[in-house]
Amino acid sequence: MDQSGFEAVELSNVPQSLGDLPRTSLRKLALVGRPNVGKSALFNRICKKRISIVDEQEGVTRDRIYAEAEIFGYPFALIDAGGIDPRSHDAFRKEIVRQAKVAIEEADALVMVVDATVGVLDLDREVALELLKTDKPVVLAVNKVDNESMELLIHPFYQLGITHIFGVSATQGTGLAELLECALGPYLHETIEPEPEETIKLSLIGRTNVGKSTLLNALLDETRCLVSPEAGTTRDSIDVPFSAAGRNFILIDTAGIRRKKSEKDVIEKFAAIRTQEAIERSNICLLMLDAQVGLTTQDKHIARSIEMAGKGCIILLNKWDLVKGYRMEGCLRLIRQESPFLAHCPILFISAQTGRNLDLIVPEVMKVHEALTRRMSTHQLNSFVEKAIQLNHPPMLQGKRLRVYYLTQVSHSPPVFVLFVNNVDLMTPTYKRYLVNQFRIHYNFLGTPLNLILRGKDKKENPYATSKK
Repeated sequence: MDQSGFEAVELSNVPQSLGDLPRTSLRKLALVGRPNVGKSALFNRICKKRISIVDEQEGVTRDRIYAEAEIFGYPFALIDAGGIDPRSHDAFRKEIVRQAKVAIEEADALVMVVDATVGVLDLDREVALELLKTDKPVVLAVNKVDNESMELLIHPFYQLGITHIFGVSATQGTGLAELLECALGPYLHETIEPEPEETIKLSLIGRTNVGKSTLLNALLDETRCLVSPEAGTTRDSIDVPFSAAGRNFILIDTAGIRRKKSEKDVIEKFAAIRTQEAIERSNICLLMLDAQVGLTTQDKHIARSIEMAGKGCIILLNKWDLVKGYRMEGCLRLIRQESPFLAHCPILFISAQTGRNLDLIVPEVMKVHEALTRRMSTHQLNSFVEKAIQLNHPPMLQGKRLRVYYLTQVSHSPPVFVLFVNNVDLMTPTYKRYLVNQFRIHYNFLGTPLNLILRGKDKKENPYATSKK
């Protein structure tokens, strides 16, 4: 640690850019500063999305958070880093400073954020001195200048030695265009490479302390997210790009989902909301379970949330290296028995700590993604329906039998099929489940929710019919 209190960071294992982000030519702008000056609020305002959790409590942001933003039609990558305070008593102080240091190293331009209502603090001077040593463009954003009468509060900050100073308001959104134009001025006329093929979004979902951040760090082979035995270390949803098997992916590390009655404060409630949003915007969810604990009631609730959102699902039984005296076959059978709705999901026994079976995750993801995006012809589907009905005819109900006319696919991701029949009331839940199960077996729809919608034969309305009294 140097005289300013900043811990030196070894960057040999840290990517010097946003890695395999689909648009590799994007310039990076980092928001840095001491805690509780409004960096996350400014980040959300620039991105025009509620991405980072904002709260009056210090030290809410811990990991680096990335998002794409634009100024005058020029796209760039924005980085929100945790507050720098080497003298803090926060248990994650060293890691937060390290994450901020990495953000400074990989950014092309820096925006230091300060609080106009508090004035210049010694910690502001230390941060400014460190940023000026980088020889990168540095712009000072004096935040919380919410009206013209507060502009006089900007002048004391000239003593920090930063030439370009702008009064901004994350709440009102004022002063941001001038700030960004100055920070990114040298790059505004650069040509941006077009986006490549579709990026597959994978979200790591599960209860607290099941090893989601450890797995993300292991897959990336770097300390990207904070890891601690303490439950609830991750608060924001962290998007991290990477490439494997010739495809682009975005890994989304999420906060652990607690039971509603176990949420202690507003930050945990916001974290749960962010996790649900991560499920909604992902293609495939990697549901992580603690192999030592097994499948809990909360895990079942999370799995149902994934299925209701129509997302692909792969179950990862983590910490298998710590399990003694149990066979994989027994665990598989127990999970299938306790949660039949997860029977179609692939299950991998892994250890994020030791790296066991981590190489199997990406191939399994590709199988599930292929099933999610698969399109099938009506001819294929009708041939399947004929064979399924020949194997097991629908039952008779009150002297009437279900007649199936044809089956067609109307959308994918997830696959949605419409089955046209003579009368939807003649389709029993048991027979519908039989058709779906046969469909999964025949076409190998692993880890993919299937929606089968019934349509009855159209009946012309009698214009002379009278309403019932």
